[in-house]
Amino acid sequence: MTETTHDPATEQPADPRRWRLLGLLGLAQFMLILDVTVVAIALPHMGADLGLGRDALTWVVSAYTLAFGGLMLLGGRSADLFGPKPVVLTGLTVFTVASLATGLATSAELAIGGRVAQGVGAAMLSPAALSTVVRLFDGDERNRALGIWSALGAGGAAIGVLLGGALTAGPGWEWVFLINVPVGVVVAVLLARLLPPLPAWGGDVRLDLVGALIVTVATGLLILGFIEAGDGGWTSPRTAGLVLAGIVGYLLLAGWLRRTQHPLIDPALVSRRPVLSGTFVLFVATALMVAVFFLGTFYLQSSAGHGPLTTGLLFLPVAAATMVGAQLAGRFIGRIGARTLGVVGLLIAGAGLVVPAISMSTLTTVVAVSIGSAGLGVLFVVASATALSQVEPHLTGVASGILSTFHELGASLGAAVMSGVAAASLVEGTTTGFERAYLVAAVIAALAAVLAGALIPGRPSATLETHQETAS
Repeated sequence: MTETTHDPATEQPADPRRWRLLGLLGLAQFMLILDVTVVAIALPHMGADLGLGRDALTWVVSAYTLAFGGLMLLGGRSADLFGPKPVVLTGLTVFTVASLATGLATSAELAIGGRVAQGVGAAMLSPAALSTVVRLFDGDERNRALGIWSALGAGGAAIGVLLGGALTAGPGWEWVFLINVPVGVVVAVLLARLLPPLPAWGGDVRLDLVGALIVTVATGLLILGFIEAGDGGWTSPRTAGLVLAGIVGYLLLAGWLRRTQHPLIDPALVSRRPVLSGTFVLFVATALMVAVFFLGTFYLQSSAGHGPLTTGLLFLPVAAATMVGAQLAGRFIGRIGARTLGVVGLLIAGAGLVVPAISMSTLTTVVAVSIGSAGLGVLFVVASATALSQVEPHLTGVASGILSTFHELGASLGAAVMSGVAAASLVEGTTTGFERAYLVAAVIAALAAVLAGALIPGRPSATLETHQETAS
């Protein structure tokens, strides 16, 4: 592990405003996650009003995901070099203005352009905000803060389904985007006043724009490949070409990082066991969470016959369970250890997901998936606490960017796999494909539990204390 010089004189006392700041940063992150699922319910109405075809509607969703996922490493590294505060405020401003533009869009080009700009703002805001949280808190307080952060993020995805239905049925699809404007303005003003100017670690280090370009293109190609797999299947030449190009891009990135004097990512950081295992857990957890939303929304509306607002209401227990799981994990991870919690969380998720594969109805699906989602809430905290437990302050931004990137990759892969496995039900309206997809998701959770038990180091809080003692 790479060690850094630790100077006690540079340590800052705990900021008395840290919990208030966590609330504001969490609300900003909540908007970003909400924006992924809230749009899905509004798409049919948006398409009808703007005359958007199927391809254009797909890009309304994908443009945000591509920009968000592709640029997060650049956003995280910028937070390290220039300080989190300016990157947080810039990202929030871009996201808010882009939300206004998308809500007022009158054509496909304006809508898709607005979504790209939203993704750019989100890619700056998300890793910089998480980096700020990690730097404001320590020890058990950090675990509790990550529990709250994860609960807001995971709950935002579920609440997005309900909010999307309510806004679309009420004032109209435009307010799916316009609602971000007043919230973004208030949060930006408060953060500008309250957020301390945390140290920047740039010095004479330059931002690796070549590395940023390579990773953005490579990540975008992978996400686009996963999206294409959901539409055209994994065996289509276009899917294979995009995924292969993305992998080649990451290989080129690895070579570049070893050659350049100021790499975007320290290659040694990615190979650290806590970072590697935390990233793996987040990747799987996000893929499974997307499976929950993807399968649930399609089953409840197409097969069970519920409307969008009812579907949103049925997802409230899922959101509540996810938040409870994250909160409990934040409180107990220091005592139980990340490895045990990670394995238990994956097993709970698998148990919840297997029930609809055996007995599918509205009641059994909602109850079982809610229980499984409590396990997923645990995993989001385990992933963040594990990956960030031994990261030096000057690398928290890029480490947060790595986590956030794999969050988006997991989301894209989860949607692609589930749409492929459930294809029969999506086309014919039967439940056979949904049952098969839930079974696949449960098997993935069980296999991931075995791998997590082998990968995750034990007792992250104790490990962190030892690391800090060694560094000092």
